[in-house]
Amino acid sequence: MRFEILTIFPEMFRGFFEHGVVSRAQKNGLVGIGVRDLREFTHDRHRTVDDRPFGGGEGMVLKAEPLAEGLAALGVVPVADRDDATRLRETVVLLSAQGRPFTQTVARELAGLDRVVLICGRYEGVDERVNEMYCDRELSIGDYVLSGGELAAAVVLDAVMRLVPGVLGNEASSEFESFGAGDAAITSSVDVEGVPRSQHGAGGLLDYPHYTRPAEFRGVAVPEVLMGGDHAAVRKWRREQQLRKTLRNRPDLLAQAQLSAEDRKVLERLRVELVDEI
Repeated sequence: MRFEILTIFPEMFRGFFEHGVVSRAQKNGLVGIGVRDLREFTHDRHRTVDDRPFGGGEGMVLKAEPLAEGLAALGVVPVADRDDATRLRETVVLLSAQGRPFTQTVARELAGLDRVVLICGRYEGVDERVNEMYCDRELSIGDYVLSGGELAAAVVLDAVMRLVPGVLGNEASSEFESFGAGDAAITSSVDVEGVPRSQHGAGGLLDYPHYTRPAEFRGVAVPEVLMGGDHAAVRKWRREQQLRKTLRNRPDLLAQAQLSAEDRKVLERLRVELVDEI
């Protein structure tokens, strides 16, 4: 898989790409990353990439011409000129605070492509004509405003890259975690009072708590159920903890989660418990 990043601050990515999973993925030939400096595609001695907005207002806007030339250098043509095969293989993403939310579902979708081109917005944004002519989607990583799209590009790249087969080593690592894909094929197969055999079978709940050695830390012991060797009891406990953590931290996710009748009974009890805790 190939990522291309168009930015006015290419040096911001150097440290990030030289460490951890991103570095290993590149060394192993599983992921390729190209970072292009937008100023390479300017034609004045000041290498100007921005200008004042029409209509007035604060801030500056990234100019259309350098962006279009930068995209052309990457082999990107306007959306209207792309054939069906290209649409299936690659996508062009504008990172901005006005975009649709970037979620794990979107990350999985992008991970199925051959190439993702990321445009890093800056200042007040980019000339909207570039968005309309070249971008397939506009994404935001959260309801807040960053100084530029570089941090957002790094977030998108990391989230997508770790879903590429082989990057994490253990393929299950990207499934058994918060926002893991639902197990549509096995959700009807349960073995503990309505609990799916896989803990990510709910499709979108938060992950359950994890513990490791020592068994006791500063007077706090690991939950006894995890120490007893009863795998069915462990699965039931983990399922309840997923529901508890989601209810406490991200109750909005429950509306779209795949919940069994038993899950809903547990949630009713947890809601009462959480109210009592408050």
